[in-house]
Amino acid sequence: MPIGKVKISACIITFNEEKNVRECLESVSWADEIVVVDSFSADATVQICRQYTDRVVQHPWEGHVAQKNVALNLATHDWVMCIDADERISDALREQIHRELQKSPVPCDGYFFPRRTFYLGRWIKHGGWYPDYKLRLFRKSKGRWGGVDPHDEVMLDGTAQYLSAPLDHVTYRNIAHHVATINAYTDISAEQKIRAHAKFPRFHLLLNPVAKFFTMYFLRGGFLDGVPGFIVAASGSFYVFLKYAKLWEKRALLASKETK
Repeated sequence: MPIGKVKISACIITFNEEKNVRECLESVSWADEIVVVDSFSADATVQICRQYTDRVVQHPWEGHVAQKNVALNLATHDWVMCIDADERISDALREQIHRELQKSPVPCDGYFFPRRTFYLGRWIKHGGWYPDYKLRLFRKSKGRWGGVDPHDEVMLDGTAQYLSAPLDHVTYRNIAHHVATINAYTDISAEQKIRAHAKFPRFHLLLNPVAKFFTMYFLRGGFLDGVPGFIVAASGSFYVFLKYAKLWEKRALLASKETK
């Protein structure tokens, strides 16, 4: 569905996403341009992407923030829509985007999408996982990717509005995949904190995981999602625990090296 006078570049980064990327690309096939930056996938990701676009560039992995800015720099249109390979633009969201960008003038510089996640056989509707608003459609001239890896975010120099139709997130294949992702992301987080010379209050290791579970399961209604809601809250608590535990471990190793 063409947007009209406003042209959109869809930007996606990939690495070994052959199981996800086709549905992602199908969901943005209406965009005026699709830009894919791949960090040298070893599977069929690149071949699949080239069925949808000739704008496929392979670039060494530099981290979530840097890689997404590489894709942003390659976009030729001012309006960019950035999604991950495990996300899909729902039909309802596509219709809302179409209506907004048909307005003259377009009323803002960016749009937040409410992201909903499918996990353990159901859409997770509570616990802080929904609505998980993400700024994913914005003027390239007004925004850049920022944040601290692995938690990237768009830094927008302008105004933004919130859409109501969902960005679908087909995330972890199973609990094992979830745990593996937690392990990888907490490695990155702990390393970032070490580089930033972050302090390590020991009570954070004890109290913050408990607070995280209480907030997700009770205050944000995770219990309403049944057993999956409990698993999501427990996993969130484990993420916080592992992040601080790894920070402690790295600081201890550095201290032991300095005393030798």
